[in-house]
Amino acid sequence: MADEREKQAPHWFDPDVIDAAIRRAVREALADHKRAGNPVAVWQDGRVVIVPPHKIPDFDQEPDPTPNHE
Repeated sequence: MADEREKQAPHWFDPDVIDAAIRRAVREALADHKRAGNPVAVWQDGRVVIVPPHKIPDFDQEPDPTPNHE
């Protein structure tokens, strides 16, 4: 069963693909918060820090981190 699943979607088991998908999701969530004018909470130096929307980095200028698996 596992072998059949790996043949159908082998990229799902690639750590680089998983990492890139998580990075893209975080970038999208941060961009959504910034557009909506909402702050985000981050963990920094052992404590929770609230980042106001104007200080959330703009990721629109960066390339998509998802590797291209064909």
